[in-house]
Amino acid sequence: MSERDNDQPPMADEPDITVLLEELRGGGEGAAERLAAIVYRELHRIASSALRRERAHHSLQPTELVDEAFVVLLGQRRVNWQNRSHFFAVASQIIRRLLVDHARRKRAVRRDHGIQVTLDDAISADRGDSLDLIALDDALCQLESMSPRQGRVVELRFFAGLDVDETAEVLEISTATVKRDWAFARAFLLHALAT
Repeated sequence: MSERDNDQPPMADEPDITVLLEELRGGGEGAAERLAAIVYRELHRIASSALRRERAHHSLQPTELVDEAFVVLLGQRRVNWQNRSHFFAVASQIIRRLLVDHARRKRAVRRDHGIQVTLDDAISADRGDSLDLIALDDALCQLESMSPRQGRVVELRFFAGLDVDETAEVLEISTATVKRDWAFARAFLLHALAT
């Protein structure tokens, strides 16, 4: 399977993650294997999206990030997967944690400014450069302490690569609310990163 194949949306005849989770809970034959294949592909899409924002020549490849995230997801024994939204919420947190951990390891080895990323095209155009992933994570933690929902919007849009409609679906809020939260969160993060 090529990198491009992993970025494609689910096939029309492919069952949704929520449906497969229900089949798995009901003891459906082959549900675990079908779910694993879809989850792996979704993780690859998320990882590819997250790594597209990283600077060129990044040492972590999408497949490596997916493999690590997949292992972490498989290790989530106490998680009672509810639906597709729950999956994206957990997956975006895992991808974020793995990228930040990777950036911290690279910083420790190189003693440089960490891995650089862009929050989105509008912000990178405003700033004219990229952002330090560790500083971004620190600023995002500050935002989450004040407004958890806005933090989740950033996590889903930035780390999971979801668009406004998908983010609204996962968080079960309106697209207008996602747009407001995203605008505020970007402003907050830019301010926090500038100081």
